[in-house]
This record gives sequence, structure tokens and C-alpha cells, in this order.
Amino acid sequence: MTDVARLAGVSHQTVSRVLNGHPNVKEQTRLRVRAAMEQLGYRPNRVARTLVTGQSHVVGIVAQNTALYGPTSVRTAVERSVNAAGFAVGVASVPALDRSSIAEAIGRLLDQRVAGVVVIAPVTSANEALDDVPDDLPMVVIGGDPGRLSRLVTIDQRHGARLATRCLLAAGHDTVWHVSGPAGWYDSAERVLGWREALLDAGAEVPPVLAADWSLDAGYEAGQLLARMPSARAVFAASDHLAMGVMKALRQAGRSVPGDVSVVGFDDIPEAGYVCPPLTTVRPDFAAVAEQAVRLLLSQLDGSPPDGPPRLAPVVPALVERDSVAPPR
Repeated sequence: MTDVARLAGVSHQTVSRVLNGHPNVKEQTRLRVRAAMEQLGYRPNRVARTLVTGQSHVVGIVAQNTALYGPTSVRTAVERSVNAAGFAVGVASVPALDRSSIAEAIGRLLDQRVAGVVVIAPVTSANEALDDVPDDLPMVVIGGDPGRLSRLVTIDQRHGARLATRCLLAAGHDTVWHVSGPAGWYDSAERVLGWREALLDAGAEVPPVLAADWSLDAGYEAGQLLARMPSARAVFAASDHLAMGVMKALRQAGRSVPGDVSVVGFDDIPEAGYVCPPLTTVRPDFAAVAEQAVRLLLSQLDGSPPDGPPRLAPVVPALVERDSVAPPR
């Protein structure tokens, strides 16, 4: 800052006022200081500014180190929204969303004096760790326990599952089989509930759930079971990867999609429109989730108590209809 002040021909205090957006600086002086900063390649030291002002411009994100499409898409969208709000991002990746890992990650972020924290925690194992977070820490949880609504932002998984199931019922199928995600995930549990609700509302039989994880392999194994069931004519898979695995197993067993079996997925991954046939699926609005989470966090930073912000309605997903659904033969 001293170098910038010397080059611009102003005082150290004037440079500080320009950096902090103080109104009592002439525009010509402000431009001269900015030009000197650019010429010298000067960047404000965020850590030093935090120590002086007591206000951090960094938001911490706690997320599992995973390549799964949903959590990765949410994390990317949150980073973009945080940056758009004028904050930097500090990411604490954890190997698992358990009590010790989350506590250690939040501790690391607090050591960096972050302004607030966004935790992407779509699994039940994160609950105990979130109970340990100080009440005065500005925090938002994405994809967490639907029973803890005060600081939660989530996708309406249940509504998305109903959309998928109703799509298959509307095509003329008597019932819909479901390949679920893994136990311990709120997404899995909510999608099972939405699927079952849609069947019960239609007066349709509710088949047993085929439990899986989020992988292509798990979908393929479930598809091998479904291929041996002539009555399985419509399938809602809890993710697009599961749906693709199901479709491959059906084709190998000589059952065509959608001629013999209709299939709907969830996530609308980039490949969903390019498989054969293109996959009908449910598209979550990850950008809207991120924007809602950042707004909620900013409201806490502006002085709202942690439990003060209004409870937010889940972000509603949309059905994307392609070619993997057809009336039963």
C-alpha cells in the first residue's frame, strides 16, 4: 500500500479509503490510485484486512470429496454464487460426511476466519456433526435432514420422484418398479417416498424396492433382476447412472427400451440426452439451490439470528421428457 501511495502521489490513508470504497475520495484521485494498483500488480491481503476490520470476505464450503454428479454440481454452483456475491471461497473437502470429518473441516475453516459456512450434507451421518456447530456461526446446510428446516436448502426430491412415476403411469403402465439409491442418503429416502406416494395416489400396486447405490454397476445388477420379471414394464431409477445400468442389462437380456420396458432416471446428467434411447429424467435446479443458499447465508451475515431466517420451500425440479418412455405393448 505504501508503494501504491508513493506512485499515485497520495497518502497511505487515501489508498485505504479507495480499497474500502469510502465515499470521501475524489473520482480523479480514485482513478489514479486504481491505476497505480494495476501498474504494480497490487492485490489486497485478505487475511490482513480480516485482522484489521474483523470482517472476512471468505465463505467456507464443506463437501465430501466425491465425483458423484449431484454433490459435485451443487458444490460448483455454490462456488459460483458465492463469487457472484463478492466473496471468495474456501473449500474443506472431507473423505466422509461423518462427525469427526465435518468437525475437523469446520475447525479448519474457522481458523481461516471465514464469514460463514455452507455444508453440503445429503447423508444422515452428518447430523451429529451439525449439532456440534456453534449457534452463532452463520451456516447453511444443503441437502440435509428435511426435519431441520431453519437453515436448510434442498431440492424437492419427493416431488421429482412423483413426476417420474406419474410420467410412467400416464403412459399407460399399471405400476412402476423403483431402483433406489443407497441407504443413509436423504435423496434416496425422499425419492422412495415420492415414488410410493404417486403409486398409492393412482391406486397402483407398490412393488418391492430394489436397493442399490449410485453406480452404473448397481443399476446393471438391478436391471438383470428386472429383465427376469415379465411384469416389470416400467422402471424409475433414482439416478441417471442407475437408469443407464438398467437399460444396458435389459438390452443384453433381449428386452428393448422403451418397447418392452420404459425407464426414467433422475439428475439429467450431460450424457442423458445422448444414450440410446435418450433418457427421460428429472432435472434438479442446482443453480437455484446455490442462489437460495447464498441468500440465506447473507441474511445471517447481515444480522439475522441463525434460526431467524424464514424456512425456505424446497427447490422444485422439472421433468425432461425424451424417448425412453412409451405405452406398454
